[in-house]
Amino acid sequence: MTALRLRLGMLGLALLAGLSAPGAAPAATAAATAAPSPTAEERRLDRAVPQEILRRSGFDEPAARFGRDLARARSYPQARRLVGRQGAALWRRAVDRAQGRGPAGGDLARDDDRPLYWARLGMTRQVRTWQPGFALGDGQRASLLDRLERTSRGETDVRLPGKPHLGRILLTGFDPFTLDRDIRISNPSGASALALDGTVIETARGPARVETVVFPVRWADFAEGTVERTLRPYLSRADLFMTVSQGRVGRFDVERTNGAWRGGFPDNDDVASTGTVPVADPATQPQWTSTTLPYAAVTAADTGRFPVYDHTEVTEIPAGGTAPVVRPDGPTPGSAARAGGGGDYLSNEIAYRATLLRDRLGLHDTLPGGHLHTPVLQFGAGDTDPATGAVTDPEFVRNRLDIIAQVRSILTVAASAALRN
Repeated sequence: MTALRLRLGMLGLALLAGLSAPGAAPAATAAATAAPSPTAEERRLDRAVPQEILRRSGFDEPAARFGRDLARARSYPQARRLVGRQGAALWRRAVDRAQGRGPAGGDLARDDDRPLYWARLGMTRQVRTWQPGFALGDGQRASLLDRLERTSRGETDVRLPGKPHLGRILLTGFDPFTLDRDIRISNPSGASALALDGTVIETARGPARVETVVFPVRWADFAEGTVERTLRPYLSRADLFMTVSQGRVGRFDVERTNGAWRGGFPDNDDVASTGTVPVADPATQPQWTSTTLPYAAVTAADTGRFPVYDHTEVTEIPAGGTAPVVRPDGPTPGSAARAGGGGDYLSNEIAYRATLLRDRLGLHDTLPGGHLHTPVLQFGAGDTDPATGAVTDPEFVRNRLDIIAQVRSILTVAASAALRN
């Protein structure tokens, strides 16, 4: 909990720093302190598997170069420019690699999302533990970390087209998670985001451009509004949005209903959170939000080898009740959420936050959007033991490629059914 309080405090200072002019250092009253220790998430970087992933993709080089350049920074503005430039370059390098542009950098499959994840952690750890030759306040360090996160996740790279003949689609993915169960884990939603960013899909209503971002698996970031801050500038200009995460084994699910509840499962920083999803203006916060994706069209279409379901189940405490009840057909009037269709973890929360933002912007009836769960990405039969299995294998790559292709196909079907003229 001490680590969480420190993290939240730093984020709060970062928000205050953000009120000053662009590129300006936060107020001089921010006291410089000793650099904090790496987070639980960053400490996993020292294990053999992350190092192998970085080496076999060539993504060990960006973090090493970043460290050398950071050591030469002589002021906060100089460090801020460096962080923004190299964070954006890391995102673009990952997208280019996933889409077949430039060198592969090693024998790891191009569709792999893990090099970006581990390289970013290498860079954030360097900023977090950096001891510069000038005074650096807590708020300034937090602002640098925030800038690095935003640029290296594609948040500052969203380019929705202005051309009226191009549809505009937003898609989000996630980092790998449950890494203490299996450090080798890849997340097909993040891989899909890299594969689709900036691409144009051909729909029944014409071409549409896809823009993507990848979100962290951390409760604190969501509580600080990272989803709303990222999506708010674009939802009113988008024709469709889809949040994507890894879900159940062997199936896709279009999640019909999202709940305002956190179930407490530890995140990538080993922090748990239980309770109502924290949002702005909680007095008007609904217990449930719903998808406006064309789920009937998506589930009826032949989009790939995995079945796609219209998933309607939720868990609620009925009005006047005290115990959770599973409802196969969705919530009943006046009930309190305990799990949406997407569960009670960050998959459900991103769906809840994105659809609540849609509704608060007055776009419920005009903007199709909601959540898609992909199948769990599985290794081949001989690589299922995390202690002895390989970092990758042919079945693992085939499964990820098939999931990415089916996400693209589902998105095409959804856009064909829902894009405005």
